[in-house]
Amino acid sequence: MAENENIPVAPVAPEAPKPSESRGGRGNFGGGRGGQGGRGGGRGRRPDVGENAFGKGGEEIVEKVVFINRSSKVVKGGRRFKFSALVVVGDKKGKVGMALGKATEVADAIKRGGELARNQLQAVSLKDATIPHEVYSCYGGAKILLRPASPGTGIIAGKTVRSVLESAGIKDILTKSLGSSNAANVVKATLNGLLSLRTREQIYQNRGLEIKKVSTPKAPAAIAA
Repeated sequence: MAENENIPVAPVAPEAPKPSESRGGRGNFGGGRGGQGGRGGGRGRRPDVGENAFGKGGEEIVEKVVFINRSSKVVKGGRRFKFSALVVVGDKKGKVGMALGKATEVADAIKRGGELARNQLQAVSLKDATIPHEVYSCYGGAKILLRPASPGTGIIAGKTVRSVLESAGIKDILTKSLGSSNAANVVKATLNGLLSLRTREQIYQNRGLEIKKVSTPKAPAAIAA
C-alpha cells in the first residue's frame, strides 16, 4: 500500500446545540420562544407546590398558590421578567392569611409569598364546620356573599374563594361572587368577610351582656277524669 493513498472519510455531523445554548429556548415559565431578547411564551402550567408545611409553633400549615403573574421590562439587552405569586396559608383550625410575593424566579416568589403570609395569620370566628351567620363583603370591584350551610353541603365556591375557605378550615358553606373576577381582590374580599364574622358569645361579650339559658316550660299534667 502506498503511503499517500487517499482514504475516503465519512463527514462528521455537526453537534446539535444544547437546549440552554439554542437561541430562543423554552423558558422557565411557559412555551414559545423565551430567553433574553426573545419573545416570551404563554403563562404556561402552574408549578407544583407542596401544600403542607409547618409554622413557627409546630402547627401544620396549608399553603396554596392562587395566582401567578409575570411582568416584563424592556431593557437594552432584551427583556427582564419578574414574577409575583399570590399565596394563601392557613392551619385549617380558624387561622388564615394571604400575601403577595415577588421575585425574579417563580419558586422564589412562591417562597417569599408563603413566608409573608405566615406572618399575617389572623383568627376567624367559625361555628363548627361553617360560619355563624351570613356576610356580604366588598374589596375594590370584587363582591362576595357568604352563607352558612348544613353539614354535608360542602364548599360551594370557585377555586379562588375555595382556597381561602379550605385554608381556614371551613367545610360547609354557600358562596357567590357578584363582581370582578380579579384574583387578588376576590381573595381580599373573602378574607375581609371572614374577619368580620362574630359568634353569639362574642357579640354578647362586647355588649357586656350575659347569655341566659331559657328553660322550656313543662307540659301541664293531664287532669284526672
